[in-house]
Amino acid sequence: MKNVHFSFSKSLSRRSFLKGAGAAMALPWLEAMTPAFAASSAYEAPRRFVAVTLALGLHGPNLNPTEAGRNYTPSLYLSEVKDLLGDMTVVTGSSHPGVSGGHQAEGSILTAAPYSRSAAFKNSISIDQYLAKHQGHHTRFPSLVLDINGSTSASYTESGSMIPAEQSPSRVFNQLFIPDTPEEKALQVERLKQGRSIMDVVAADAKRVEKTLGSGDREKLDQYFTSVRNFEKRLGEAQEWTLRPKPKVGMSPPVDIDNSDAIIDRKKLMLDVMFLALQTDSTRFITVHLNGEGGAVPIDGVDEGYHSLSHHGLDEEKLDQLTLVETELIRKWGDFLRDLKGAEETSGTMLDRTSVLMTSNLGNGSSHDNRNMPVLFAGGGFKHGQHLAFDKKNNYPLPNLFLSILRRHGLETDRFATSTGEMTGLDMV
Repeated sequence: MKNVHFSFSKSLSRRSFLKGAGAAMALPWLEAMTPAFAASSAYEAPRRFVAVTLALGLHGPNLNPTEAGRNYTPSLYLSEVKDLLGDMTVVTGSSHPGVSGGHQAEGSILTAAPYSRSAAFKNSISIDQYLAKHQGHHTRFPSLVLDINGSTSASYTESGSMIPAEQSPSRVFNQLFIPDTPEEKALQVERLKQGRSIMDVVAADAKRVEKTLGSGDREKLDQYFTSVRNFEKRLGEAQEWTLRPKPKVGMSPPVDIDNSDAIIDRKKLMLDVMFLALQTDSTRFITVHLNGEGGAVPIDGVDEGYHSLSHHGLDEEKLDQLTLVETELIRKWGDFLRDLKGAEETSGTMLDRTSVLMTSNLGNGSSHDNRNMPVLFAGGGFKHGQHLAFDKKNNYPLPNLFLSILRRHGLETDRFATSTGEMTGLDMV
């Protein structure tokens, strides 16, 4: 690469580029990118949140340490990420209050909305979308909702509707980094304008009937107008992003893996694209789901479907195969954490500013038990290196962790779902 010279007399743009040998690469977040009016000692890189959600759980005896606190002996799975134990917290004995129903509770992983088969269910907003609602306007994409081998997700809107996931790493890469043609940009702008005009028409119709409404309906209508104004504002922000150039990266566009059973390789490919999305500040909030459907994962020693293996019933042969699959899932998660930890930015690494959660709605995939959910939580500026062991019979509310994350992002909310406070024993750095 040719020699590159910088002048840091003025702050660099967040979208500054290194250029040479015919290539252009987006710079990571640098101290020189601090706004000129801000003291660099007070300026911090953005906070981010990533959730890796699993529909089939993780086998508890292979995952969870036997000792509580610090200086615990790593379990079989944790031995695969031994170098990262100081950067993560293992949580046992926790779950979402009021959630049961086995697989059907999959929608509550990140919402913590109470669910049971015997009651009417209305989902609520997931933590990633809550963050995106308040802080997603800072990036081109307020959030990314992804899946390894399907279109389901753990991300839900305020109205409780699931956000369909994107499962193609190449399409995600293209959306993030491949420049749109002038025609595509014009079409996007026109669609955004149409969206605003539709909002204007609906709002005008509502205004005409406002005088005929009672006080309760007028209050509801006022809330509606507030939602319309907020939506129009987001449309305007989206139009601005449409006209800005996308960042360039040194990675070639990924080639999608057609075999839907190859969940390990597909996960690795998606995690690579996710890292670039965070590094270029294209988004700060990402969820990626693994629904567990399909046939045998192409790993030596595995000849039965992943879903079938999760229903092991303590059969040794099935457990051996399940262990091979889950070990690889943990390894790929560890590789993602290492990428974040190896990327330096203001006052530390990307991992220091990125909360990364791996969890599942199932604490025991074989018995469909929603209690004792598997929880690995890394980064984000918390004091890690510990095993928080709560009561396995009377579970601790996991939504408390979600509240701790929201507070770490500077959101002064008092509650998330069924939380009772911030997570006990999880302190900020």
